[in-house]
Amino acid sequence: MKLELMDDLAATLRLSLLRISPLLLLLILIPWFPPAAAAGQTAQITDYRAIRQPARDAAGRALLAIRSFNSGGVAHLLVVDPVSFESLDLPASTLKLSGSAADAHLGATPFMRALQRYGSAPYRLQNGGAVRAEAQVAGTFLTVDLCPSKRPFEREMFEAVAALGKGAPVPVAVAVTGVWLASHPEELSFLKRESAAGRLAITWVNHSYHHPYEPRVPLGRNFLLTPGTDFTGEVLELERLLLAHGLLPSPFFRFPGLVSDGATVGRLRELSLIPIGSDAWLAKGELPRKGSFILVHGNGNEPKGVRLLLPMLRSGELRLMPLAAAFGP
Repeated sequence: MKLELMDDLAATLRLSLLRISPLLLLLILIPWFPPAAAAGQTAQITDYRAIRQPARDAAGRALLAIRSFNSGGVAHLLVVDPVSFESLDLPASTLKLSGSAADAHLGATPFMRALQRYGSAPYRLQNGGAVRAEAQVAGTFLTVDLCPSKRPFEREMFEAVAALGKGAPVPVAVAVTGVWLASHPEELSFLKRESAAGRLAITWVNHSYHHPYEPRVPLGRNFLLTPGTDFTGEVLELERLLLAHGLLPSPFFRFPGLVSDGATVGRLRELSLIPIGSDAWLAKGELPRKGSFILVHGNGNEPKGVRLLLPMLRSGELRLMPLAAAFGP
């Protein structure tokens, strides 16, 4: 990671590094994720671990537990409904776990099929995974990326999306990074209010915590393929941050820059997440059609895409659908 220090401490640091032990230096240089309090969180999420275990709720519904953690000292599980793709944060005491890590009745479900299909070869350096609906559908799927940014939030775009519902919640998938989430409390509060008021139905897509990027570095060594990147940490810490803010991580992941390789896609499959690309990145001139995963940026980094999207929203030509509806029964 890059150390950001005040100017008056820089000289002291340089002298100290000359005397520091190798072990302590290693601890300083490993990737760092901010503690809960630093991000203004309201819940303490601890002991966050990736698992994969079949479970059933009190009604007997088959679920897949993908994370275990403590929330306020109470054991919880993050589970996915393998038919609807719905995520649920439930107290562990309300679920009955299977003793087996694999369960035959889950293997044929839409989620498990999608996990296998989009987590397997062939692997593309760019835009791998699911890029559009698997079957013919009546609408499109809006995905909005919130990468790290200091530019103004595209509030007008989200308001235009909400206006489509005329009182009913409008589905939108928001691919959020931890850096954006932790540094934009007012914008996050806006999105949470729109959701609570029933104007937006947000699917929170994991877009990594830091979203590393260097403009002059080749793609094969950039974004999450940057040497030394803690890929699992990038994924799990973003989920932990969402849960701490009372938001549910979905079982979807968008690679920063849409850049991945076989190793990262394979690890993503082990983490029970489905990679999401796009066949309609508006700022790149790709036009949406029925079934398209539309990609725009809501963080101010790519205003061209928003300028192209707004007329489509206001003319009523787009029928937006929830991301889970892109995957067949």
